[in-house]
Amino acid sequence: MTIHRVPSTGTTVLYTDQTLLDGVLEPYKENCRYLKTARVERGVVEDAALAAHCTFEIPESCYIADTGHFNSVEFNICYNQMAYYLIAKSVEASLVEPFVSWHMEDYWERQLPNILIADFRSKFRSPMRSSSFSGTLQFVKVTQRSGDRPLVLIDTVCRYADAAGGRAEGAVKLVITNPPPRP
Repeated sequence: MTIHRVPSTGTTVLYTDQTLLDGVLEPYKENCRYLKTARVERGVVEDAALAAHCTFEIPESCYIADTGHFNSVEFNICYNQMAYYLIAKSVEASLVEPFVSWHMEDYWERQLPNILIADFRSKFRSPMRSSSFSGTLQFVKVTQRSGDRPLVLIDTVCRYADAAGGRAEGAVKLVITNPPPRP
């Protein structure tokens, strides 16, 4: 098992790559593409060496009449979109191990069938409007397990906020099954 602490040396800031964002959101139905921008930072903040700072818009819920607030289903969908983008950008820009040895085709083949949520925890601190808000996803630790069933484990934390002071946060463990063979 190899544990990769996300490097905190060297500062990198990457602004929204619209082509990559469109590819990441392609599997979603048109009315469920909530992620609008994603700024990826590495090494900017000591405790958050790799993070995506995102903006979202949910004009109307894709599954229920308007509740007037951000809810757990939307939390999860937005989390998935941030995670997919941050992993894809990590591959494309070689930001963190083990993704430096992946190719974009490796990512596209695994986005839906192999990137799984293993543990999901969310807290809603104060009501949030879902029409326009921001979110941050941080990779805390990335672990690659070798052997008969190789895996990549990613410990993450996320936060959401709106302009009126609404807040939600969570901690999620991602598992990537069937990673490409190590070089």
